[in-house]
Amino acid sequence: MIRIQGLAKSFVGQDGRTVEALRDVDLDVGAHEFLTVLGPSGCGKTTLLKAVAGLVPWDDGDILVDGVPVRGPGPDRSVVFQNFALLPWATVLGNVAFGLRMRGVGRAEREERARALIAAVGLAGFESKLPGELSGGMQQRVGIARALAVRPRVLLMDEPFGAVDEQTRRLLQEELLAIWEEHRPTVVFVTHSLEEAVLLGDRVVLMSARPGRIADIVPVDLPRPRPTDVAALGRTGRYAEITGYLWDRLRAMHAEHRPALSRRAGAAS
Repeated sequence: MIRIQGLAKSFVGQDGRTVEALRDVDLDVGAHEFLTVLGPSGCGKTTLLKAVAGLVPWDDGDILVDGVPVRGPGPDRSVVFQNFALLPWATVLGNVAFGLRMRGVGRAEREERARALIAAVGLAGFESKLPGELSGGMQQRVGIARALAVRPRVLLMDEPFGAVDEQTRRLLQEELLAIWEEHRPTVVFVTHSLEEAVLLGDRVVLMSARPGRIADIVPVDLPRPRPTDVAALGRTGRYAEITGYLWDRLRAMHAEHRPALSRRAGAAS
């Protein structure tokens, strides 16, 4: 479904220095897979996601979706960001139907599809509300419904639950799993949370500290469909084993990265 080969990306930082964000990234994502991506802060997770979305250029390597090279954004991919990115002047219905309108879908069909997804994310009755009248969790539900309305083959999610409280996060995780089970898009989900990566994913991609590379790919051999109460899954022994392994790997990365940072700081001074 998605093939990333030899991907490399650098950019110039605010201090004028070149920052190597990604180096030699190779990754295959299967059709209908729910892949989670985890790694230290600044390791290039979001850069990788934006590259797959076609939102940023890269220096070397290839990204293909169903064998077709990615040259920019496309109708086969939708993105959900942490900051919601809703149209503030449009209603919930208008926001969810926006992508369909841009693709020329007739009003009756686009509103029918939008209303069905609004109900699926638990917002039936809020169709006429503006984003400013909604909580953060409700706004993110709108963002998810909008992304799914165009029926993408690939759903790219950049820490979508990072800005909401823990209770809302748990509810959104459960709702997302239910929606994924029904529609089965291929999902690439970036997160900082060990627990979230394991609770949601079929596999967890662990990225190294900058420059970001694939340090490990860990299968999550927990049953599908996942329990409606994802917290219950978090109390199982296998879940604890996987999260414990990932934490050990991340802790080792941080320990290796600290001396390197100290050497660079000393050289700069």
